[in-house]
Amino acid sequence: MTTPAILILEDGRTFRGRSYGAVGQALGEAVFATGMTGYQETITDPSYAGQLVVQTAPHIGNTGVNGQDAESVRIQVAGYIVRDPARRPSNWRSESSLDDELVRQGIVGIAGIDTRALTRHLRDAGSMRGGIFSGPAAERPVAELAAAVAESPRMTGARLAESVSVSEAEVIEPADHGWDGPVRFTLAAVDLGIKAMTPHRFAERGVRVHVLPATTTWEQLQELAPDGVFYSNGPGDPATADDQVALLRRVLDARIPFFGICFGNQLLGRALGFGTYKLRFGHRGINQPVMDRSTGKVEITSQNHGFAVDAPLDGPVPAPAGDYGRVEVSHVCLNDDVVEGLRCLDIPAFSVQYHPEAAAGPHDAAYLFDRFVALMEASKEGQEVTGADTADDPARTGDSQPDLPHAHATTEDSH
Repeated sequence: MTTPAILILEDGRTFRGRSYGAVGQALGEAVFATGMTGYQETITDPSYAGQLVVQTAPHIGNTGVNGQDAESVRIQVAGYIVRDPARRPSNWRSESSLDDELVRQGIVGIAGIDTRALTRHLRDAGSMRGGIFSGPAAERPVAELAAAVAESPRMTGARLAESVSVSEAEVIEPADHGWDGPVRFTLAAVDLGIKAMTPHRFAERGVRVHVLPATTTWEQLQELAPDGVFYSNGPGDPATADDQVALLRRVLDARIPFFGICFGNQLLGRALGFGTYKLRFGHRGINQPVMDRSTGKVEITSQNHGFAVDAPLDGPVPAPAGDYGRVEVSHVCLNDDVVEGLRCLDIPAFSVQYHPEAAAGPHDAAYLFDRFVALMEASKEGQEVTGADTADDPARTGDSQPDLPHAHATTEDSH
C-alpha cells in the first residue's frame, strides 16, 4: 500500500503521486537536474541546500547508495522528486537503497509524477518555491498547503553558506590520497558548501588543504601563510556574501593566487566589482556545454547554480572595483552565453562557474586543478604571475583527468 503525496508549486500547479523517502512536509525552491547518473553526489551536494530537486532522468536509485560517493556528511536537498524509483538496487558497491537512506535522514520525497511535464513547466515559468506533502500533511486542504508554500523563504536574498560550512578547520593531507612525495603547497580553502571531492583533487596533486569555515577572517587566513586561496561552491544568493567578498578583496590585494568555483566564481565577480543576478531556471546537471575562450575547446561540465555573474563578454575590461587591472570572461555556456569563468589579467586570480572535481560528472575540466597548482608554483618561485598564465597551457589534453592513485570512484564511474 502506497502513501499518497502531493507537490504544489507557488503558481498553483499541482502534481499528485506517492510518498518516496520520509513522510511529512518539505518546502524549498523547485529546480531540475539533468544528469542521468550521479544521484547520490547530487543529493549530498551542499549547493542544493534549500531546494526541491527534480531528477529529469526517469529511473533513479538503480545502484543504491554507499559510504564512499557522498559529497558531504548528509543529504543536503530539502526534498526529492523522481518519476520511477528503483524497486531494489543492483550494484556491487551498493550498501543500502536510496529510499531507505532518504527515510533514515528524514528527507521527504515524491515519486510517480510526470517529471517531464514538471521540468518543462519549470523551464518555461522558471524555478519557483514549492512544497512536497505526504501522509497526514497531504490531507490538509490544498489552499492551506499552497499558503505554506507562499510563506516559505525565497532563494533570492537567502544566506545559506554559513549553514552548510564546517564549524572548525579541517586538514586534508596529500599522503592520505595517494601522494607519496613531500607536500608541495599549502592551500586555504574557504568552505562555502564544498564538495568532498574538491580537496581530494588538490591533495592528489601534493597540496595540503586547510578547509576553513565560511566565517574565516583575514587574520585567521594569514596565520596559515597559504600559497593559494580557494573559494568553493555553495548555496544561496551571492549578493548576501558581503563578508566573504571583503575577505577575498584582501586576498586579491595581497596578490595571493586565487581559484574559485561556482559560488566562488560569483564572489570573485563581486570582488572585482561586477554584479550577480538570478537565472530563470539555472544550470544543474553533468552535461552542460562550456567553451574555453582561450583555446576554443568545448567541455561537457558538471554544474549546479541558479545565479550568475553579470560581466561583459566582449572583454578584457578594467575591473569596476579595486586596483585589480583587467579582467575577461574566460568561459561561456554554449546554451545561453551565461558567464562560466573569469580570468584576471594583471593579478593571479581566476574562477569557473562549473564543478571540475568530476563527482559526479565528466572529467573534461580536471585540468583546472593543474592550472592552479602551476600558478601557485610560479608564485612561490617569485615569478610575477596573473590569471592570464592559466590560459593555453600545454598540459591540457583531450583526456584531462590524470592517472592518480586512490582516485575516488564516483557513482557515474561505477555505472
